[in-house]
Amino acid sequence: MKDGKHLVLCVDDDADILDSLKLVLEANGYAFLGAPSAEEGLKVYKAEKPDFVVVDLMMEEVDAGTGLVKDLKLEGNTAPVYMLTSVGNELNKSIDSAALGLSGVFQKPIDNDMLLTTLKTKLKA
Repeated sequence: MKDGKHLVLCVDDDADILDSLKLVLEANGYAFLGAPSAEEGLKVYKAEKPDFVVVDLMMEEVDAGTGLVKDLKLEGNTAPVYMLTSVGNELNKSIDSAALGLSGVFQKPIDNDMLLTTLKTKLKA
C-alpha cells in the first residue's frame, strides 16, 4: 500500500491499455504502477512491491509475460497475478496457469467491472 491505497502494477507494451487501466484504477481509489515491458515490470515490482499484478501475455517477445510471471515467483511474490490476453480460452491449452502461479486471466478488452470486482475480492478492499 502507498498513501493508504493498494498498489496495482500493470505491465503491457500497449500504451493505450496502460492509460486505460490507470484511469480506471485511480478513479476507483487504487494507486497505479505501469511498465511497458517485462524487464521494466520486474524493476518496478522489486522497487514498489505491489499488492496486485496484471501482466500482458504477449509483449516485446512472445513469452515475455510468462517469463515475468516466473520471475515474480522466483522473487517470492505473494500478490495475486493475473494474465491479460487476447488469446481467449486457447491460453489454457498452451499455459498451465496454476503451475505458473497465476490467480486468474483477464480477456482483452478488459472488463473494468470484472477487474474492480476482482481487486475488491482479492485485496479485501
